[in-house]
Amino acid sequence: MGWPRNLGTAAAAASIQSRWLILILATILAMAAMVTVGAEDAVKCLKGVKESLQDPQGRLFSWSFSNSSVGFICNFVGVSCWNLQENRVLNLELSSMGLAGGIPSALQLCSSITHLVLSGNSLTGKIPSELCQWLPNLVYLDLSGNRLSGEIPPELADCAYLNTLFLSGNELSGAIPSRLSELSRLRDFSVANNRLSGSIPSVLGSFASSDFEGNSDLCGGPLGRCSGGLSRRSLIIIIAAGLFGAIVSSLVVLAIFRWYVVRPAGGRRRTTAEDAGGAAGWAERLRPHRTVQVSLFQKPIVKVKLGDLMAATGDFSPDHIISFSTGRGGATYRAVLSDGSALAVKRLPFCRLPEKHFRLEVSRLGQLRHPNLVPLLGFCAVLDERLLVYKHMPGGSLSSALHSHPSSAAAAALDWACRVRIAVGAARGLAWLHHGIQPPLLHQSFSSAAVLLDDDMEPRITDFGLAQLGGSSGAGDGGGATSSLVNGDFGDFGYVAPEYHSTMVPSMKGDVYSFGVVLLELATGQRPIEVVVPVDYAEEGSFKGGLVDWVNMLSAAGRLADAIDGPLRGGGHEEEILQLLKVACGCVAARPKERAPMYKVYQSLKAIGRSSRDAFDQFDEFPLVYAREDQEPR
Repeated sequence: MGWPRNLGTAAAAASIQSRWLILILATILAMAAMVTVGAEDAVKCLKGVKESLQDPQGRLFSWSFSNSSVGFICNFVGVSCWNLQENRVLNLELSSMGLAGGIPSALQLCSSITHLVLSGNSLTGKIPSELCQWLPNLVYLDLSGNRLSGEIPPELADCAYLNTLFLSGNELSGAIPSRLSELSRLRDFSVANNRLSGSIPSVLGSFASSDFEGNSDLCGGPLGRCSGGLSRRSLIIIIAAGLFGAIVSSLVVLAIFRWYVVRPAGGRRRTTAEDAGGAAGWAERLRPHRTVQVSLFQKPIVKVKLGDLMAATGDFSPDHIISFSTGRGGATYRAVLSDGSALAVKRLPFCRLPEKHFRLEVSRLGQLRHPNLVPLLGFCAVLDERLLVYKHMPGGSLSSALHSHPSSAAAAALDWACRVRIAVGAARGLAWLHHGIQPPLLHQSFSSAAVLLDDDMEPRITDFGLAQLGGSSGAGDGGGATSSLVNGDFGDFGYVAPEYHSTMVPSMKGDVYSFGVVLLELATGQRPIEVVVPVDYAEEGSFKGGLVDWVNMLSAAGRLADAIDGPLRGGGHEEEILQLLKVACGCVAARPKERAPMYKVYQSLKAIGRSSRDAFDQFDEFPLVYAREDQEPR
């Protein structure tokens, strides 16, 4: 009678094992189904975004959904994925593309998005109150520079991870929702230049007044006290009652204003047309402080005041802007002083450092002198405005020279000898920032726009140290939790190392990747994200991606020579150009460990430069401090 009982026990055990196997198999199938559904949702999301937005400039034309390969949407302009092996959107950055329409409801199918940037377009309508339900992982939201209307939805407080919220330059109305105080991680915030009214919630009082300016009916916090709750009608009655008694004083004030403020230094009164096209609102606020002196690091022969800079830039007129960055740095203005000397004045609209800390950081940057760095000559801190004064580089940026019209003088000057000299000089400057000073300085926004050219077409790196002025450490350890990358500032699109999207920690190897993209630009003449594919490849229809993807594809196919810029071909330097391309490919390796440190990159490029007809040794009086191999940052 015992044998059947043992048989029953064995059968029961087998049954339990079968049930577990079925459960595990069902779980695996369910997870696979979720991944498949998520990938399908991402494709539907981007397809819905493209269909719902008006795209008069055709910037989304490359979004083709005929491809069904794994990760194909990751090559779309403005799209970054969590992993190139799956269609899961990490960032959607469609700034300044001339797009119109409302904020697409199809975004709810891209729930994995952490960065949404739609700034500088012509979007209309209201901000969807469901936005945080659609995108629960949102960290960075920039809707500035559109024509969005209605009230700021209080439901934005449901974006628990949000640390950057830019809504400036729209037509938003109503009060700032008090619920925004629930955004405990919020570090960057701006609602300037809207139609908002009421008092600023006390928890937002730590932000600068520039983040709220341009809203005539907004008060409290950094804008000063409110009127004590008086209604608009009561205020009108009070003003009207006191107007007659104050008319004489008003005339006196008006006369003083016209003489000392509106009247320029040359004595001629400004016309209405000039006022309309003159200084921006931020510059207008600086007028009463024109006598503030500009702090210069080297003792000048003649002292320079803020008023001199304003006069030299036409009161910071848009006509004097020579470059503009939407990241850490704002507009840069060309300033020609009365003695004929030229300067470059950069405004830092997003600097959050207190003035004392700002002065310490800038003074440290002002001590850095290297032949391949743009000299920082001084600075000016007035109210909440921060201005940096650099030496003017007449050659403009490398980006402008490379991508200008082929018949232009700048393009004609970029022969192979000039390009390899620029590559070596820029590498030496960046290597010196990494290995020549202590603590090392990360650039974090390196691009061809950050390489300026002097009279002799020698390269000078600019915008170094702006990460520190924005609040991140930028030291060799990556800056930790205060890194600007945590706040959503990843640098210029197309130059960002792939690991930044997951680690959000800056590193030297991230700078090396950005430098590698600049090397690819020098060798190919192509833009980082707008590759012009030759006819034979275009007919195949097999390529959709950026410059790094393009060169990697040619390298894998053994056709790296096809990437060489047309004007460089036939000059007898093809072998040297291929060597430079191989160095660049090493810099843009997907894994940070596979990228060489900058001093080794510099040595490789210097060897190529020496082998060219214009052999040269540059700036050996600035030795690099080489780190031991086992101490190199990853």
